[in-house]
Amino acid sequence: MSQTDSETVERICAAHGHRADALIEILHDIQNAQHCVSDEAARIVAASLNLSRAEIQGVRSFYADFSTEPRDPNRIRLCRAEACQSVGADRLAAALDAKGMAHQPVYCLGNCALGPAALVGDTLIGRATAERIDAVHAGMHRDD
Repeated sequence: MSQTDSETVERICAAHGHRADALIEILHDIQNAQHCVSDEAARIVAASLNLSRAEIQGVRSFYADFSTEPRDPNRIRLCRAEACQSVGADRLAAALDAKGMAHQPVYCLGNCALGPAALVGDTLIGRATAERIDAVHAGMHRDD
């Protein structure tokens, strides 16, 4: 991890007041900034929040939107866990299928209160609709 990347992680932790109760938000911010939450970033977060690396790894590995390696920025993932299913994830999947938009099921994006949740690249979408997902996905290709 470069010095700049380390400084980014430290800055993100500081922006959240080095609060352990902000861990998921911190990891989301790191994921968005660096396209992954590397082992080195996890080490810095653990030290900054006074948590063990095992605690960070537990959260990082539980939620499908956190990756230890940079991943395909065009990928669409749709939460299919119970909370999102109860507010229309099945209908959303069908709508995406009808639009011909490939998507991968995941089981919890950590955004249960705003379901159905989707992740387009590194952009988390709460109260997702096929139209919102399509707009974010299309916006990713404007420079192509």
